[in-house]
Amino acid sequence: GVALLFNIKLPINFNSPYKALNIQDFWRRWHITLSRFLRDYVYIPLGGNKKGSFRTYNNLLATFVIGGLWHGAGWTFVFWGFLHGVALIIHRVWSNLGFAMWKWLAWLITFNFVNIAWVFFRAKEWDDAIKVLGAMFSLDNIVLPEKYFKFLEAYNGLYFNYGIVYENIMGKNKTTAFILVCFILVLLFKNSMEKKETFFNKPYLNSLVFIVFSLYIISIMSKYSEFLYFNF
Repeated sequence: GVALLFNIKLPINFNSPYKALNIQDFWRRWHITLSRFLRDYVYIPLGGNKKGSFRTYNNLLATFVIGGLWHGAGWTFVFWGFLHGVALIIHRVWSNLGFAMWKWLAWLITFNFVNIAWVFFRAKEWDDAIKVLGAMFSLDNIVLPEKYFKFLEAYNGLYFNYGIVYENIMGKNKTTAFILVCFILVLLFKNSMEKKETFFNKPYLNSLVFIVFSLYIISIMSKYSEFLYFNF
C-alpha cells in the first residue's frame, strides 16, 4: 500500500505456499522473489536443466544449499537448504517416471515436509532441532480422553499419558477450534491475491475493510516483534 503511494509496484512474494501440492509448487508460491533470484543467478548459470539429469540434480542441490547459506552462515541453514534440494530432486525423479498420487496425500506430504524442515531453519543449534523433532514424533506426550481409559488400561506405561484432551495446549478447546478454522480458511478459500480482482469493484466494502484494518494496526502499534531476518 505505501509503495503504491510512490507509484512503486512491488512483485507478489507469497501466494498461499501452504496450499502447494509438491515441493516445486511450494517454491513457486513461497518467497517468489528469492526463488527467481536463485533461479536466474545461481541455477541457470550452473547449467540449469540443459546438461542432463545428473547435472540438473547437482544444480538443484547446489542452488538450495546456497539458498540456505543466503539465510545465515550456519549448518542448520545449510541443512535446511540441503533438505529442500533433495526434496526437489525426488520430486523431479518422481515426475519423470510418470508417477502420481492423490492430491490430498500430495498436500499432506508437502505440508509436513516443509514444516519439519522449518525446525532446522529456526533452530539455533543442532541439539535444539533434535529436541524439537523428538518432541514432535514422540509418543510420550499423547493425551487421550478419559472415556478411553478403561479400554487402554492394558497399555499403561507404554508411552501414553492419560488425561484431559488438549491439556497441554494453551487455551485448550478454543485454541484448537481457532487453528481448525484457520486451516479451513487458508486451504479452502481464495487468498487476497485471488480476491483482489473483484474486491476493487466494491467501494463500500473497500472502505469498511480499510477502516477495520487501520484500527487493528493502531491497536497493535505498541507491540514489538523483532524482524526475523535481523537474526541472520
